[in-house]
Amino acid sequence: MRREAAAVLAERIDVQAPDGRRRGRGALSNASGRFEADSRVAFDDGWDASEDLPPLRTRVHEDAARTIITRNDSPDISFDRSINPYRGCEHGCIYCYARPSHCYLGHSAGLDFETELYAKPNAAVLLEKELAAPGYSPATMALGTNTDPYQPIERERRITRSILEILERTGHPVGIVTKSALVVRDIDILQRMAARGLAKVALSVTTLDRHLARRMEPRAATPSRRLDAIRQLSDAGIPTAVMVAPIIPSLNDHEIEAVLSAAKAAGAQQAGYVMLRLPLELKELFREWLATEVPDRAQRVLGLLQSMHGGRDYTATFGLRGRGQGAYADQVAQRFRLAAKRLGLNAQRLPLRTDLFVPPVKPGAQLRLF
Repeated sequence: MRREAAAVLAERIDVQAPDGRRRGRGALSNASGRFEADSRVAFDDGWDASEDLPPLRTRVHEDAARTIITRNDSPDISFDRSINPYRGCEHGCIYCYARPSHCYLGHSAGLDFETELYAKPNAAVLLEKELAAPGYSPATMALGTNTDPYQPIERERRITRSILEILERTGHPVGIVTKSALVVRDIDILQRMAARGLAKVALSVTTLDRHLARRMEPRAATPSRRLDAIRQLSDAGIPTAVMVAPIIPSLNDHEIEAVLSAAKAAGAQQAGYVMLRLPLELKELFREWLATEVPDRAQRVLGLLQSMHGGRDYTATFGLRGRGQGAYADQVAQRFRLAAKRLGLNAQRLPLRTDLFVPPVKPGAQLRLF
């Protein structure tokens, strides 16, 4: 019992995790979050005790959420409501802009984000309640806006599927963004919804290089599996898109055309892209990763990134945070636009229907006679 407690404590305070402990993880460290009362500092006492510790485990906590639909009015986002069934993400993508959000829970944006996960088991119940609220007006519900709704723990938890079941039953439109091939598990629901104009899915494909993908996004599906998921979804008649995201200067920017071509061949109809974003704690985490994984390109990556943000790693200005500005940003935008046009991507918009929505009946409420 004492040994288990020591291991748990060691996992929590590990600032600079050795390679053996962080196998299959994206972040290299676990620095204190900005809201934590205590700060953790790496210190070598000469005993090399960390070598005897087991690999980092994933722990899943229950999040007693009171509401499930998140609203936003950001002018550069195409949706005004979203659902995140989970907090934290086991995919461990080192570039994930959602990492700093874990600090609000008293965790680190580093390894904690990948290992201390929160599930919302009452998501479907809350959703049904909120859709039944008087005056609710339907619009596309986004899934996968902060953390991936099909990350590994969804295989057993099935919270995302329970959400889709409610959305299908009420005729509510949904748009999904994921980098997991697990989405094909729910083709049965998505196919029925798509036939009614109620569903579309976007797969995020960062690179076609499986070795680079493994280093950047260690527990996400391989690029080939994501492309196969696009193929299966498209064959099922589900409108499918590819997100080339994030585009990282001097690391995967040379693959824009190749990713779009591969996605088009797999059946994608639409495409989008987002440049690398480094808010708050993510800046140092990504710099640390660059220095370790691609030291020969680190300065080049950061130099081009800063050229898009006025000399800084990141600016949060609406309209610029995901695209940047300047010569390099314009070049990327032009390359993407020309490649998408040549391939026939984005040739037509695929709006989802809202006129089929029927609010769920509250328990005890009288059913309509006609």
